[in-house]
Amino acid sequence: MTTVTIELPETVFSALHVDPQGFAREMRIVAAVKWYELGKISQAKGAEIAGLTRSAFITALSEAKVSPFQYTAEELEQELGHAD
Repeated sequence: MTTVTIELPETVFSALHVDPQGFAREMRIVAAVKWYELGKISQAKGAEIAGLTRSAFITALSEAKVSPFQYTAEELEQELGHAD
């Protein structure tokens, strides 16, 4: 595993009411959710980055109001068209 070090002002932790470890955990989840939302990663990779099970990652997506489905309207329409 690789370690990434970033410097942040102390006020970040107090503003979010978390300790540095809690902040790092939350940052991993938020980053993974956003990258998933942008279509850059899969659910499996998002769960791995977030340090969660895939089920817990889907819950995190829901909490962030991000759809767990990565289909465009056209792709969904095409899939439904083949459902006959």
